[in-house]
Amino acid sequence: MSVGRQTLLRLFATASAALRTCPAPAMKLLSQQEAAAVDQDLMEAPGFSIDQLMELAGLSVAAAVRDAFPPSTHKRVLCVCGPGNNGGDGLVAARHLVQFGYEATVVYPKRPNKPLFVNLAAQMEMMRIPLLDALPASDALSASHDVVLDAIFGFSFAGDVRAPFDTILPALRASSLPLVSVDIPSGWHVEDGPPAAGALEPQVLVSLTAPKMCAAHFRGGRHYLGGRFVPPPIAEKYGVQQPPFEGADQVVRLA
Repeated sequence: MSVGRQTLLRLFATASAALRTCPAPAMKLLSQQEAAAVDQDLMEAPGFSIDQLMELAGLSVAAAVRDAFPPSTHKRVLCVCGPGNNGGDGLVAARHLVQFGYEATVVYPKRPNKPLFVNLAAQMEMMRIPLLDALPASDALSASHDVVLDAIFGFSFAGDVRAPFDTILPALRASSLPLVSVDIPSGWHVEDGPPAAGALEPQVLVSLTAPKMCAAHFRGGRHYLGGRFVPPPIAEKYGVQQPPFEGADQVVRLA
């Protein structure tokens, strides 16, 4: 019995998609302490710098957005960035998204005066990416954007959400726009997951280096892993076994 060409193509596409998907149970979930230690070891590793690591992390985030929400359907991306490294990843991602064909806008209400973050903000201006101090009103938010990138808080977050993000998070939750969270959905506990009330519910989670323990509570449709830059000695030290990345892909989708 012969198999038609279209059938073969469908089978090949299915097989290729399966090869690019890693079962989540095979991945170790990092605690907050382990996540901080891995990050510290990466920044202290010979030849690495925080600028380089943030560039690679932001590129991974942009690649995940590109896979989950192509610019043909979700061209206008609102990147909401916090004052720490998670926000820096979001700023880098915004620049790459523009280079991928998106229209990016950045909300950056708390801007650190450290040279790294000052330079990242300056790059937004050079790339002609609008840099806002506040989140647009709810009607403008839905009318002017197609997807939101949540790059507010990372694994160092603890305690209560303070201004101005105490109003930004509820606005993002109330929005009908799909949400992509970087490493940790903002407002979630790194290990225990979402708060009892008012939690963000992203459709996409982009874990960096390795998923954190809160990823066990993620119920969105797509979970990606980025950070294929982890050297073997550091991966072995923390028992992190990353799945294979296909070709030049910056992310791999976890099942």
